[in-house]
Amino acid sequence: MAEPKQESLDKMWKYAKGFAEKSGTTMHPTPTVTEAVVKGLAMHMDELGKPLCPCNFYKDKQAEAKLRRWMCACDKMQIYKYCHCLLFVREDGMPITEYLPEGSEGREVYGIVTDPTPDKGRALKHKAQPSAEPVASEGLAKRQLL
Repeated sequence: MAEPKQESLDKMWKYAKGFAEKSGTTMHPTPTVTEAVVKGLAMHMDELGKPLCPCNFYKDKQAEAKLRRWMCACDKMQIYKYCHCLLFVREDGMPITEYLPEGSEGREVYGIVTDPTPDKGRALKHKAQPSAEPVASEGLAKRQLL
């Protein structure tokens, strides 16, 4: 497998650090996880000119890049603050799942993982499917109001 250009790697590292800050997340605490995802993004920058998520299989990468839904930061990250690649996570390395719809893959695998910075990220939250199950702290707050 070819290595990405240093310019693409540098660009993707800068992007990942900036997006983590902007979204109120951190990059995965295990360096090899972060490095693998950033390298995959850089390779797609070289191949496609766009940071297509490296954690999916695509029959047609060019067509998928045009759809933009798996462009980093992908729709799931922009809507639900959930990164299936585990690039953007909480400090403990867990992906944020509290905004995902009930029955989604992330909730099934990790359960409800709360967002420590709910005031940051989720630029496309208006596109979210409503979640039927409130987070425990939200449920408690709602009960206290009743």
